Amino acid sequence: MQATQLPQASPTMPLDFSKRAGKYLIFRLGVEEFGTEVLKVREIMGLQDITAIPQVPPHVKGVINLRGKVIPVIDLRLKFGMESEEYTPRTCIIVMRTHEDNEELLIGMIVDGVVEVLNLTASDIEDTPDFGPGVVTPYLTGMAKIKDSVKILLDIDQVLSSNDFGVLPTLIQ
Repeated sequence: MQATQLPQASPTMPLDFSKRAGKYLIFRLGVEEFGTEVLKVREIMGLQDITAIPQVPPHVKGVINLRGKVIPVIDLRLKFGMESEEYTPRTCIIVMRTHEDNEELLIGMIVDGVVEVLNLTASDIEDTPDFGPGVVTPYLTGMAKIKDSVKILLDIDQVLSSNDFGVLPTLIQ
């Protein structure tokens, strides 16, 4: 029996378009709106005291105590190379469930504000455009077309990799 070679997924051509449909939490960074699957959201909380950790990348703000569990927190603006801005009353931490090596991790991400929850169908979502050679975007799952705007949909497991935390994973295990 000969094995069948399946096509490989790429950022511009996911294997199963229907898997992208579902509920998305839409949040804001600057003027852009991003979305992530609601099922991966553990909770949304206001900004709180963050304990800084030395020798971590600038986008890693530190750790918080979430009901007895220490979790890392990143500033998503800085992670995406955007300019830092003063935090406002709408600034919040979205605690996400992400998976790495079959292990669930909780990671907080600071965003400028939560906008809404949208139920997206497969027809609402287009593939990520090709940005040309040398531009790799595995963290983008697609672009949602809603009325006259576009929401950037994120693969949160790709965005929140523990490789970004330097020495932090060994400190919180």
